[in-house]
Amino acid sequence: MKTVSLQEATRDLDALARAVEQGEVVTVTRDGKPVLDLVPHVETVGDVKPKGGINWEAMQAHLRSIGVENPVPYIAEDFDDPLPEDFLLRPLP
Repeated sequence: MKTVSLQEATRDLDALARAVEQGEVVTVTRDGKPVLDLVPHVETVGDVKPKGGINWEAMQAHLRSIGVENPVPYIAEDFDDPLPEDFLLRPLP
């Protein structure tokens, strides 16, 4: 992330716009305090913005890099079965 003063942003707006088009985020400051961020434009179709969310591929790559091959090694067959009615009333083992 790049930080520039308001004066620099005014002078170098074209270069900053090119940097933002490449995906960089630029923070503009006034008297050393952040005032605004220049971020890439997100195309919309009508009123619908593209969905963000979790980057699953990046998460899997990170887990592999720290040695976790399978983050959920076992899921019981009955994991989503209804609980008994007295489940919350029974004491813990």
